[in-house]
Amino acid sequence: MAFEARIVADAGVRVICSGDGRNLAATLARAIDADCGGLISFGVAGGLDPDLPPGTCIVASEVVSGSTRVPTDTGWSRKLTDTIPDAVAGPIVGVPAPIAHAGAKRALHQRTGALAVDMESHIVAGVAAAHGLPVAALRVITDPAERTLPRAALAAMRPNGTTDILAVLGEVLRRPRELPALMRTALDARAARATLVRGRRLLGPGLGLIDVPAPIGSDTAVSELIDTAPPAAACPVTP
Repeated sequence: MAFEARIVADAGVRVICSGDGRNLAATLARAIDADCGGLISFGVAGGLDPDLPPGTCIVASEVVSGSTRVPTDTGWSRKLTDTIPDAVAGPIVGVPAPIAHAGAKRALHQRTGALAVDMESHIVAGVAAAHGLPVAALRVITDPAERTLPRAALAAMRPNGTTDILAVLGEVLRRPRELPALMRTALDARAARATLVRGRRLLGPGLGLIDVPAPIGSDTAVSELIDTAPPAAACPVTP
């Protein structure tokens, strides 16, 4: 999402954005070069564990996709967990389409044991494995396991990660009873955003992979690939 890219962008980090999961692997492969020291999937996720509320930070111990399980880099993941207060370590599962219904979340949790679900981490993990790069995933729960997303929330998501306000208004007009659920979803998203901002600040420019000194007065546009990373820089990936 666009707000995730704004949060993670900084010197020492190359932000790779792709709103369409079908193109993410190719976008990543083109962006990787000798300066890239690792890939981290950074953003929000749907909750699968009923004990984890919105705003909970999940650091992936492994990324699940179908029958495939890709372990994350142990040292990097431990640094993420140690740095961010109350972060929870566990599996994250990647899927090709949103898991919106509470029943579907429950079934996916029972089948995989994953704590959270997103649509990008499995792609990031696959590309990292193919290029021999360390991988990590840091995701914050926005919609908890017991909550079904209202249709207006799903309609809000454009392929490029921005919000389609007109689509939201249209869904609310068609289904006004969903308005309370939509407002609750917005509050959940706000909690997730606050956790992401705090975690990003605590991790510093290297996102926990390396120590990168932050330049004074840096202000790089998020829409660009940030090519100031030193040879061992983390290359975070956002949807």
